[in-house]
Amino acid sequence: MKVGLSSASFYPDMDTEDTIKLMSELGFNSGEIFLNTPSEYEEEFIKKLLEETNKYSFKVYSIHCCSSQYEPFIFDKYKRRREDMLIYFKKLCKATRLLGAKCYTFHGMRLENFNNLDKKFITDVYDELSYISLEEGIKLAQENVSWCMSSNINYINLLNEGCKYPVYYTLDIKQAYKAITEPEKYIDAMGKNIINFHVNDRDDKHVCMLPGKGVVDYGKIASKLKSMEYDGMAIIEVYRENYTNYKELSEAGRLVSQFL
Repeated sequence: MKVGLSSASFYPDMDTEDTIKLMSELGFNSGEIFLNTPSEYEEEFIKKLLEETNKYSFKVYSIHCCSSQYEPFIFDKYKRRREDMLIYFKKLCKATRLLGAKCYTFHGMRLENFNNLDKKFITDVYDELSYISLEEGIKLAQENVSWCMSSNINYINLLNEGCKYPVYYTLDIKQAYKAITEPEKYIDAMGKNIINFHVNDRDDKHVCMLPGKGVVDYGKIASKLKSMEYDGMAIIEVYRENYTNYKELSEAGRLVSQFL
């Protein structure tokens, strides 16, 4: 399993385009790019990123965005609002393709009572999202997020069973524990449609830490992923407050390579 790094780990200290050089210098030649604001969704900015990735031979595996700005409103019942939000989604799918990435990591709908959901409406929305992403030659990768519906295993089962097109997944360790759910349970639900993997650590006092600093059993998770024939990346994604110097990220990369 190849180990990468997410540019989100430098937010908000560094501009997105500057993270590529740094990640390369730290020993990572691939990973995830986090687009932090709508101006970074535009094609002109994506071309600037592409110049940087080419300059430093950095392979973008997936992209992410500040999802709370628009993703929850894709599931709004007000049609005009929903269509306006799809403009952002289409830009991000195009950005994913232009950067040569495999998938767009998606948060989606905010958490609410599963029993009250209009399930047909939701699966129809996902079918539209999947169609748009597949047209661009990339995959929508629904992430398990503690404050979103995707933290609910029943919701993941709904997507698997009710959608016309396949839904793919990003597994995030910290988000699983924040939702008080073992990562292995998400792996069981997501199955062989996991195409992206966010690696971090935790302990009883901290929800997110650098890999190797907490108590996560990586061997157990890796074994479970192997049983699902996972062949994607392990991308380190932490918050800026989780480390004091950049060298710690390089050390974490070496540890993850050993663990996985």
